[in-house]
Amino acid sequence: MRTLKISLLIFILPITLFAQEGWFWQNPLPQGNTLSSVKFISSTDGWAVGSCGTILRTTNSGTTWTLQSSGTGDYLTGVSFTDANNGTAVGSDGTILRTTNSGTTWTLQSSGTGDYLACVSFTDANNGTAVGDFGTILRTTNGGITWTSQSSGTTHTLSGVSFTDSNNGTAVGSFGTILRTTNGGTTWTSQSSGTTNNLSGVSFADSNNGTAVGWYGTILRTTNGGTTWTGQSSGTTNNLFGVSFTDSNNGTAVGQEGKILRTTNGGITWTSQSSGTTYFLWGVSFTDLNNGTAVGDWGTILRTTNGGITWTSQSRGTTHTLYSVSFTDSKNGTAVGDYGTILRTTNGGTTWTEQSSGTTNGLSGVSFTDANNGTAVGLGGTILRTTNGGTTWTEQSSGTTNGLSGVSFTDANNGTAVGQEGKILRTTNGGTTWTSQSSGILEWLFGVSFTDANNGTAVGLGGTILRTTNGGTTWTSQPSGTGYPLRGVSFTDLNNGTAVGSSGKILRTTNGGITWTSQTSGAFNHLRGVSFTDSNNGTAVGQNGKILRTTNGGITWTSQTSGTINYLYGVSFTDSNNGTAVGDYGTILRTTNGGVTFIGEQNSITMPKEFILSQNYPNPFNPRTIIKYSVPKQSNVTIIIYDALGREVTTLINEEKSIGNYKLEFNAVKLASGIYFYQMRTDEFTQTKKMILLK
Repeated sequence: MRTLKISLLIFILPITLFAQEGWFWQNPLPQGNTLSSVKFISSTDGWAVGSCGTILRTTNSGTTWTLQSSGTGDYLTGVSFTDANNGTAVGSDGTILRTTNSGTTWTLQSSGTGDYLACVSFTDANNGTAVGDFGTILRTTNGGITWTSQSSGTTHTLSGVSFTDSNNGTAVGSFGTILRTTNGGTTWTSQSSGTTNNLSGVSFADSNNGTAVGWYGTILRTTNGGTTWTGQSSGTTNNLFGVSFTDSNNGTAVGQEGKILRTTNGGITWTSQSSGTTYFLWGVSFTDLNNGTAVGDWGTILRTTNGGITWTSQSRGTTHTLYSVSFTDSKNGTAVGDYGTILRTTNGGTTWTEQSSGTTNGLSGVSFTDANNGTAVGLGGTILRTTNGGTTWTEQSSGTTNGLSGVSFTDANNGTAVGQEGKILRTTNGGTTWTSQSSGILEWLFGVSFTDANNGTAVGLGGTILRTTNGGTTWTSQPSGTGYPLRGVSFTDLNNGTAVGSSGKILRTTNGGITWTSQTSGAFNHLRGVSFTDSNNGTAVGQNGKILRTTNGGITWTSQTSGTINYLYGVSFTDSNNGTAVGDYGTILRTTNGGVTFIGEQNSITMPKEFILSQNYPNPFNPRTIIKYSVPKQSNVTIIIYDALGREVTTLINEEKSIGNYKLEFNAVKLASGIYFYQMRTDEFTQTKKMILLK
């Protein structure tokens, strides 16, 4: 076990800035990235922003939302509009975007900082203030043509800001920080909050009446412009992240686990409302007593037209994680996942219809040989079969309770499933009977690919590769040359096959596995799925929305813009152009051009001139946080996470990186609350920063 005196490390993902994606969302809709902030200027007109540069627009109260091109992959955390045309969005790495045409085009503005910006507030088209990490406060009086740094007097993170006119504004942040200005930020004065809890959001209805919300259900109220702040009883210990008041009495706060609180008497009493979700809600915007919208994790959009008596989801489609997908042609496909989820499309994913699986067991693999005949496998030895395109699914007897992870059929009759403890099952009659075959191992097998009834390959833990040329009567171990888990495998003929796995591992064979050669993926991300349509054209998917593409049999792999940082587990291409990837929280992405990204004119962002490791955002976080770093020249970059005792938690990257700006998402869902460190290290640069996980 490695230890560290005071340092630590993290994950990494290149930032793609100027691109129109070749991959687009099919589920959930309108998209599945986390939304951090929302702003409505009327009951009908609103915008929402979030991770991966996501900007959504509605002109009909959210009945439909349209994705707008932000021109960035940065995490957007705040948005403010003063009228139907003029708006500003802010985010990680000091990103500021401006529109003067309702978001038809967004232009990058120079913020003069690389710090995370968390929130922005404009009172008219010209006057606005943005706040962020390390007490950063930026001010513009000309619509963002120039942004000027103001002295906040603190190094605490500022998470929320609210101005009622060009002069009067309040900012809130970590450790109960509250700052007040009455002269447009020329001077900021610290106010006593009476708490050390982190404050996440603030809303003023006028220059006197304001409310701040924060962690552990904290709600503070002022009626005298912040001269005094009084704690109010929220009735919850859930963290609160956003708040919106329309007048001095009526307001709504949102937060952790779908918490929504409502007051009609200035916070004397707060009443919990049913949101219908347990996902975190990060932002809320009301335009009057009745009409409001809340946004949150994985594309969650909630709408009320009666002051929150009822909240209705505006996002459509399942958010259950999907692990596998199988298309037989460009139109017909099936995806499977958690809780027995089965989704079916007959129009290339324009619509996905949920089918009844008859089980709540997670489904990990699916294989169709034509539009009608398909088999899905999953936990507890579950095997489901359809002969009518999924109109009905029938459970088959597997004879095992071992989890099954992968399945491959070459025709309606011949198929093989693999799974836990080296389990291999074979059928030659469409699953009427399944026979156990001897794999000779106890390692978990994750993926399997057959090219005909006899020839197939299975991969699994410890770099396991097994090969059969007689339909599984015998399975022979092949040397992979790696100890990394292999998660997916795809063969297009007897000889040509590719396996992918942890830490960006890609292996290639052109002789049926007699020899496997390691290929350079250029990624450290764990890869989970791979699909080749011929010996040259293939796509691999994995962690942090990673999509890799080759058109020369893997001699070179190119990273594609997926438009998400959600984990991708499965991918299926039917030809070199038409493909579908599936993953966390119901993610379904589709391409009809092989995932090609059309590069437009580069914007004014310059290449980095020095190594930079940015502070993670948000911080504290639960359970996900974004980290960015810059590389001024080609270097081997290592990033690792350590706990408070200096013990290594995980290595996130250890690879050559070319000049550029990069970002990553760290998901600490399996870690306990506490202080962690992340460290970036090259031959010429080492830097460590602290982050706080608070669940």
